[in-house]
Amino acid sequence: MLAGCVEWPDEVAAEYRRKGYWRDETLGGLLRRWAAEYGQRTAVVRGEVRWSYVELDRRADRLAAGFAQRGIGSGDRVVVHLPNIPEFVAVCFALFRLGAVPVFALPPHRSAEIRYLCEYSAAIAYVVPESHAKTDYRLIAAGVVSTVPSLRHVFVVGDPGEFTALADVDAEPAAVPEPGPADVAFFLLSGGTTGLPKLIPRTHRDYAYNVRITADNAGLDVDTTYLAVLPAAHNYALGCPGVLGALSVGGTVVLADSGNPDEAFTLIEREKVTMSALVPPLALLWTDTATERDLSSLRLVQVGGSRFEAAPAARFRARFGCVLQQSFGMAEGLLSQTALSDSAEVVDSTQGLPLSPDDEVRLVDADADADADADADADAADVAVGEVGHLLVRGPYTIRGYYHAPEQNQRDFTPDGFFRTGDLARRTPEGRLIIEGRVKDVINRGGEKVAAEEVEGHLLAHEAVREVAVVAVPDAVMGERTCAFVVGRAAVGAAELKEFLRGRGLAAYKLPDRWEQVESLPRTAVGKIDKALLREQVAAKVSRASASSRRRRAIR
Repeated sequence: MLAGCVEWPDEVAAEYRRKGYWRDETLGGLLRRWAAEYGQRTAVVRGEVRWSYVELDRRADRLAAGFAQRGIGSGDRVVVHLPNIPEFVAVCFALFRLGAVPVFALPPHRSAEIRYLCEYSAAIAYVVPESHAKTDYRLIAAGVVSTVPSLRHVFVVGDPGEFTALADVDAEPAAVPEPGPADVAFFLLSGGTTGLPKLIPRTHRDYAYNVRITADNAGLDVDTTYLAVLPAAHNYALGCPGVLGALSVGGTVVLADSGNPDEAFTLIEREKVTMSALVPPLALLWTDTATERDLSSLRLVQVGGSRFEAAPAARFRARFGCVLQQSFGMAEGLLSQTALSDSAEVVDSTQGLPLSPDDEVRLVDADADADADADADADAADVAVGEVGHLLVRGPYTIRGYYHAPEQNQRDFTPDGFFRTGDLARRTPEGRLIIEGRVKDVINRGGEKVAAEEVEGHLLAHEAVREVAVVAVPDAVMGERTCAFVVGRAAVGAAELKEFLRGRGLAAYKLPDRWEQVESLPRTAVGKIDKALLREQVAAKVSRASASSRRRRAIR
């Protein structure tokens, strides 16, 4: 285990091994097994590129040898910032085999986030595309390299410019020391409740179990064709069951640039896609998009990332005639999903059952204030069935701590190892979870997590901004959008502030959707900004505007 990572207690780890949850396998080793078993079957498709399992395995070996020749080895951190392209899969397995540790950045991230991830992880390498979504990633790399001393290599898919082409990272496969099952395989990113994200260490053995149980719950088999429309660098699309789940059963992974219906529906028809995973806004868009494409191959669609309400869930099932699976989970661990055999009522109204027999779930009677501490939750009483409580979990694929974050770990993990998820939930008599909201100050914008404090910090750097509070606004499509309440030292408009945030390298999805210029911010009795009141105010304003719009349409 890397220094700075928290391990499971020895007796707990021994129990997980005894029960067969954790096996003596690594993710890189699993690909060798899959290549031997599935051979020339198609593993990965993107456009005209079609790699077999043997080809993927060979490319991973040659990349691993090429990385090793450049001094990348066990424990070295590599920030992987690639869209859904075949090279993403090959790079991941190459690093897994070396025992190097990918740090998964998301495609929308820009210089502010990448600089932070490289510094936080002390990364020695950064892997990017030449360009994507009208952005030249080499410019991001140039800025980051100039400010992060640990960063020695930049590898580029495409024209490398001043850096190294990934295509040149190629060497004859050679024997290299491989990691152990208990070693950290990669870092996922937290939702970033205190600003920028924490790093989530996932081991080979816990994530292999994660993939196995989700693939089994989704009924994946050799005939599965999985369409990845969400970023494969995200836990949901990576291994819940996602890309790795489809590969684990000999299926085919079709990589898409986005979930845009025109692209996605074309791929479903052409590749006879059987499964995909969406966030609720994308599911709504698919439902409302007319098409003449033949989508009859679809057997299963997962919807997760945020709660999918009953009415749109029912409309989705009626539109596509396939099984809908509600999926609730987190990069830190716990996965709760509906089963293929569940009734429509269960699927439409719950987030299913935790998937492991050893998932320990508590719903405690804790104050919904984000300042409540882990010790308080550890001592709190569990709420009765059907009542809302703060969701705490531990289990064989739920981490025991973030990477190099002792103070955060003290707040987010109880002394006996339960993770304080920040979610409010209730439980049915059968044990199914119904997620009711968030404790922590994170805005869930269509499945993308926006940390209010991070955006506030950037806005406060503007000379015309005296105070700011970023809160969630209810939205019928996205679930939540962002609203920034700004107290100015001088007149400053939304357009100027948005441009300022872009200039600081903030990802587009983090830019506030709504702006309110105010003379002052309300305070609680102890002097904190009263965000609860701000949320109520903006929600009421949005509701009034919506009602007025409906009346005008009715009159016309």
